[in-house]
Amino acid sequence: MSSEKTEEGRTNFIRTIIDADLDAGKHQEIVTRFPPEPNGYLHIGHSKSILLNFGIARDYAARGIPARCHLRFDDTNPVAEDIEYVESIKEDVAWLGGEWGEHIYFASDYFEQMYNIAVDLIREGRAYVDSLSLEEIREYRGSLSEPGKPSPYRDRSVEENLDLFARMRAGEFKDGEHVLRAKIDLANPNMLMRDPLLYRIRHATHHRTGDDWCIYPMYDFAHALEDAFEHVTHSLCSLEFENNRELYDWMVENSDVPSRPHQYEFARLNINYTVMSKRKLRQLVEKDLVHGWDDPRLPTIAGLRRRGVPPSAIHSFIDMVGVARANSTVDVQMLEYAIRDDLNMKAPRVMSVLDPLKVVLTNYPEAEDGEAAVEWLDADYFPRDVPMDGSRKVPFSRELYIDRADFMENPPKSFWRLAPGREVRLRYGYFITCDEVIKNEAGEVVELRCSYDPETRGGEAPDGRNPKGTIHWVSASHSREAEVRIYDRLFSVEFPEADPERDFLEFVNPESLRIIKNARVEPSVVDDPADTRYQFEREGYFWQDPKDSSTEKLVFNRIAALRDTWAKKQKTPEKPAKVVEKKAKSANDDADSKSSRRRPSKKPASYERDQARAQDASLAARFESYQQDYELSHDDADLLSGDLAVAEFYETALETYNEPQTVATWFVNELLPELSERELELGGISKELLTPEGVAQLIKAFADERVTNQISRQVLGMMLDTGDMPEDIIREEGLERITDTGELGALIDGILAENEDAVTRYAAGKRKLLGFFVGQVMKASGGTADAGLARELLQQKLPEPAE
Repeated sequence: MSSEKTEEGRTNFIRTIIDADLDAGKHQEIVTRFPPEPNGYLHIGHSKSILLNFGIARDYAARGIPARCHLRFDDTNPVAEDIEYVESIKEDVAWLGGEWGEHIYFASDYFEQMYNIAVDLIREGRAYVDSLSLEEIREYRGSLSEPGKPSPYRDRSVEENLDLFARMRAGEFKDGEHVLRAKIDLANPNMLMRDPLLYRIRHATHHRTGDDWCIYPMYDFAHALEDAFEHVTHSLCSLEFENNRELYDWMVENSDVPSRPHQYEFARLNINYTVMSKRKLRQLVEKDLVHGWDDPRLPTIAGLRRRGVPPSAIHSFIDMVGVARANSTVDVQMLEYAIRDDLNMKAPRVMSVLDPLKVVLTNYPEAEDGEAAVEWLDADYFPRDVPMDGSRKVPFSRELYIDRADFMENPPKSFWRLAPGREVRLRYGYFITCDEVIKNEAGEVVELRCSYDPETRGGEAPDGRNPKGTIHWVSASHSREAEVRIYDRLFSVEFPEADPERDFLEFVNPESLRIIKNARVEPSVVDDPADTRYQFEREGYFWQDPKDSSTEKLVFNRIAALRDTWAKKQKTPEKPAKVVEKKAKSANDDADSKSSRRRPSKKPASYERDQARAQDASLAARFESYQQDYELSHDDADLLSGDLAVAEFYETALETYNEPQTVATWFVNELLPELSERELELGGISKELLTPEGVAQLIKAFADERVTNQISRQVLGMMLDTGDMPEDIIREEGLERITDTGELGALIDGILAENEDAVTRYAAGKRKLLGFFVGQVMKASGGTADAGLARELLQQKLPEPAE
């Protein structure tokens, strides 16, 4: 049986181990488990284990192999646990797609069985009751360089130990008065094996068993037994438990249990600019530095869910990180990229104005009978590059709001939006010109008086003029007021726990939440389901807060910005890459496993372009401008703004042929793929071989239908080979499109004469042969024939096909 790949198309070292076990007949079924402790809310680090364990069960079951994953709560510490956490964990796991069915368990289900095993260990001389304090136990355990020394209570008789342990259970002793320890090896180099604790006294009410118990098993004792009771085949845990594996195996081997599970470790998920500890997350909650466990700034799964992050984005992120054996810190930008990339393909685009500035169209019809004149404009929900469709109507009226940042009274040369005397396009609407600026007593701009061109509805002018600037807007009387919450990273430094001299709470980012009270959104958002995730054009991805938003008071959370804005805030931008921390190789690792050396999945190229924009503010500005001012699709804008040489080449080409969308389409579909095929980059090509002016000339020839698409690619290749200008190549090589019906008709006559058999079959009803004939015409003309005209003439000259 070969290594089975995941849905994402790759395997990992754990799946390789499972495949080997199945091949060897070691297991007839696969059982994994996700065993959280219900002492807090899960965070995104847990999502890696959730998706790994439940994903393995799902994928192997899909192959016809009996497989399941258990959800098991490690509820062995009543002091810190609560039913609230149990319910939140169930909700989180289910939200991520985990399905446990009837297989939900609790460590407390096995308390009686565990107690009996502890009694057996005492009878066999493998456990004893120790009456040292915890501090004394640590002192007696020794150090890495010195062996431990035996507790004075280590040699108690079996009978005394049984009596003391029974009295511990009966509640006769105070917390900490006695513990139960395994009797193993006080000189073991693994400190965990030096008589580890198995039970401690806790006089606390348990959320499931109440006051039935006052002694509770320790994690290492309980964990191995639970796996064995449930017939877990592959016990997967993070690397910090690697040293615990020896004790895990000892427990299984020295207990009467129904199965022999094995523990495997994988790298945990660490992310910069946050903390991944339940204890520290609890501090943030209890000190009111955040608004509960589901605060959207927290890395908790509940917080991510409330923020609006879709579970599919978490799946994509974990797939990008991969499953490896070496610990690493993942840049939070990768998570942000995964969220943006997921939402880009799903989120309908709508208009909002976060900082409203009033615009009055002085030549637009005034209100009649107290109601504003209004017209409803067609607006698409999705750009061309997104495989989704849908549209809505947006109201347009005399009074509008635009974003204050889209107007400048004294704009610099690079500012293309509204300014006194300047014309811009309103998205989906009309061209408007700013005629007058109204200010208050403090000199602040409070209103713009503009005129609109009624001949430009839909954003196009009959005379062909084409403003560079395009801005979004909402109708003043029809838009809805909304509160908008802009979330940023919770910590202002990359590693808030790195300085042992300072409390990590000192680095909480005071600007991690910004609340905008008077934003305006188009009315369509009220008609859609409240859980719809939107792209507010030019602002980011948003959805209604599931707790605080209502039809009476709209509250939107920003899920993610359209691009990374954090890097430019930093004085010294850092390269957004994984930082791998080396660790010593375990003697138990499979040295021959190639998968153990397999690197995490490769980041998509668009992720790298995101990082380039994060480091170069001019590229980030171009990405936004290409989408808004040139109205390019997200993907086209991404490709053209991810490299400075490409962006500058594109913009210089526009100086020769000012058709941004046409040039962009040709760049993306023809120029960049050709360069990639030749392993060339625009920045490294000699200007003598390829100039923006020459490329623009070629694109214009194609757009004017003077050359076919096939010929345009051929000419580009010749330009790269010779450095000649396209017009010279087209003229000298005779590559201009054949549109003369006489010339093309004569060519077709010859082809029909040479393919009489095909003509007969076409006449007999083989209609698909029309494509064959068109291809023959294109081949005979060297790609210069007008394909549409050739098809039309062929249909005229070929016999009518039989039905």
